[in-house]
Amino acid sequence: MSHAMVTCRVCDLAYVDRPPSAEELAESYHSADYDSAREAEDAADAYAEAIEPVLKKLKSRGSALEIGTGTAAFLERLKHAGFKELVGIEPSTSAIAAAPEHRKAWIREGVFEGNDFPPDSFDLICCFMTLEHVHDPGSLVAAAHRLLRPGGVFVGVTHDRRGVLNRMLGKRSPIVDVEHMQLFSAQSSRELLERNGYCDVAAKSFWNRYRLSYWLRLVPMGRSIKDPLTAAIRVTPLDAFRIPMNVGNTISWGFKR
Repeated sequence: MSHAMVTCRVCDLAYVDRPPSAEELAESYHSADYDSAREAEDAADAYAEAIEPVLKKLKSRGSALEIGTGTAAFLERLKHAGFKELVGIEPSTSAIAAAPEHRKAWIREGVFEGNDFPPDSFDLICCFMTLEHVHDPGSLVAAAHRLLRPGGVFVGVTHDRRGVLNRMLGKRSPIVDVEHMQLFSAQSSRELLERNGYCDVAAKSFWNRYRLSYWLRLVPMGRSIKDPLTAAIRVTPLDAFRIPMNVGNTISWGFKR
């Protein structure tokens, strides 16, 4: 199940040309269930490793904002990396409820609005696996640019529709999802930032590490087989191990001059 998408021949973005309204999207995420708390911790570890070379270029680690923070697992990693002020925006009440108590003070419930913060407020703004879901990613990264201090950086993580595995699976790839309003490639991720005023823009693929039960959830297989198999694996020692795999995810970044 997915919305019909078209592809831009200039920037290589695949996008829904007749999307639901921004209000409909906001309401759907506000009321959505959340069952990925354990996977969020694994994802945060992968993001922290992938972003480390970018953080080394920052002159200051004063404040950080994460758009689509979920349970604020990645904000926890930023705290350990030395950031002093942490803010996360999350529309899902279920995700916030699943966050550990000490993280809830960092989270603001709602949809990201650039006018909620004064310009030049943050040294780092992150948006992981969220740009595919928003109504207008261009407006989001433009607003983030205004909120960054000079020398600050925006970092995004998106699926790469041009990744080998996603090309092999085609419409059976889990990235073809009814919730995704657009699907990026490395090219369109870079152009998104370059067209909105960022400099020193770059993008690269990276590896995720998840438990076997989570990888199995993504396999295009009938539920009658997949669900009992996943449940069985979860109660075995095998599921304690995190398996590294490059499944076609891209991390992209750009700095404010």
